[in-house]
Amino acid sequence: MAGPDDARTVRAGYTIPAGELTWRFSRSSGPGGQSVNTTDSRASVSYDVAGSPTLPEQMRRRALQRLAHRLVDGVLTVHSERERSQHQNRAAAQRRLVQLLREATRPAPAPRRPTKPTAAARERRLSSKQRRAQVKRQRRPPSADD
Repeated sequence: MAGPDDARTVRAGYTIPAGELTWRFSRSSGPGGQSVNTTDSRASVSYDVAGSPTLPEQMRRRALQRLAHRLVDGVLTVHSERERSQHQNRAAAQRRLVQLLREATRPAPAPRRPTKPTAAARERRLSSKQRRAQVKRQRRPPSADD
């Protein structure tokens, strides 16, 4: 069975410690009828990417670069208010935070090695160009020299 740490695992070898997450709860504008006006079901979770003592330096650099548009003073904040219960919104916000960090800390893909076209591919390209030129020549009106 998945434990609470599994929900905060960003990469193999790194799990966000629960103590580094800051939670805030407020009234939601989502579903819930009259209970929306009385319960704090909206969940907001914040994680200090820039100041986290446990985040490996390489992951921190990637996250700061890739999430720059979402960070406020180095802090990433995610909100959830879709569900009726605070518990479900809390879980959804945490999942979204972890997903954002997973995507942001993913290593860059290996660069593409440029390759030369094969002889057959070059031949196909040239013959295609010749066919196209022939079609265009046939569409021209007859010249006065003919």
